[in-house]
Amino acid sequence: MKWSPQDAMEAYLQTLQVCKDHYNQDCTHGGATKCIQPQYMEFISALAAGNQAKLMVQILSNEGVNPLTIALAVAAKHTGGRFICVLDQQQDMEDCKAQLSCYDLEDKVEFVHGNPCEVVIQFKSVDFAVIDCKFEDHLKLFKTIDVNPRGSIVLVSNLVRRRNGVSFGEVVRRKKGVEYVTLHIGQGMELTRIGFTCKGLETRRYKRFHVTFES
Repeated sequence: MKWSPQDAMEAYLQTLQVCKDHYNQDCTHGGATKCIQPQYMEFISALAAGNQAKLMVQILSNEGVNPLTIALAVAAKHTGGRFICVLDQQQDMEDCKAQLSCYDLEDKVEFVHGNPCEVVIQFKSVDFAVIDCKFEDHLKLFKTIDVNPRGSIVLVSNLVRRRNGVSFGEVVRRKKGVEYVTLHIGQGMELTRIGFTCKGLETRRYKRFHVTFES
């Protein structure tokens, strides 16, 4: 995965604008925002777009579309990548599309119904994955998902719901080029990078993308 500062910047700015528009609309109607949570959305969108992720997969909980869905949809818009959201049978696909239509992103996401552990095996070399620990079989999913060994990122959300305290980073830590970190965002997130230090890339100097948040 080659880093693209331009894609990262554009995705960051568009996601920032989405948050701003939603906040302004929410204040105008006197409501309480539920879907949009600023700051970390911009970071995730920039991370996916900057790494030029071509295949992104998100395993949604039964709560449906969330801020990470919007962040990756924006990234897909800038990279031209494919973004698949896996829904369980109880989730309304049309309702999810309607939520994204508010941000003109409904055509950037492919929704698929089914058991995530069965659906995800259809996709090979995933570049960017988001797994919600609210999904009961997330441990099985950790072992099932096929990520791009030459460079991929897996984001695990709602860590407080994980079983036996096992994280994705711990499951794959024996593989080469694995780095993972826990972020104190929401109910906990874990960010795992795989394959970025494989042979042929070890001598390269990594470009860094700095993000500063101001209140």
